[in-house]
Amino acid sequence: MAYLGPVTWPPAPIRTGRLVLRAPEARDRAAVIELYASPEVGTYIGGARSREELERAIPQVPTERPGGFVVELDGATIGVVTLDRRDAENFPRQVVGKVELGYLILPEFWGHGYATEACAVALDWFADALPAEPVALVTQTANRPSVRLAEKLGFTEVERFEAYGAEQWLGVRAAHVPSV
Repeated sequence: MAYLGPVTWPPAPIRTGRLVLRAPEARDRAAVIELYASPEVGTYIGGARSREELERAIPQVPTERPGGFVVELDGATIGVVTLDRRDAENFPRQVVGKVELGYLILPEFWGHGYATEACAVALDWFADALPAEPVALVTQTANRPSVRLAEKLGFTEVERFEAYGAEQWLGVRAAHVPSV
């Protein structure tokens, strides 16, 4: 993945009614390892990874790059939201060069609207930072909750394709679409 480009980073923490989105810090590392080690989280992203592998691979400050937010609830890290520019690897031309929204939330926090809230505020930040840019979202078609979230956030399906051994859903959100 490539970086966003000329974006002032990190922004001030972004607050919603319940959440804070902020740049990652060293204190977030354990929660990020938990995310990627979770079998539930790994279901639609190629499977969980071993803690040993993650301990070696994840830097002291995880996802430290423009567009990489941690999601905090009551002072605890519960997930991540990323906005990254896609390269050509395994993705159709509609995604190459576009910024892709990604998110992971710890399973114990599923079903409370946190992913929708966090993604909506991240998209608002992005629209302010790079207002002319559309955003893509790719998820497995089997991940119905993620497809519903994408549609709720204003993404429109443009294609389905095979990648990573599964059918993928590709949605694009035009620039300046108001969030939820």
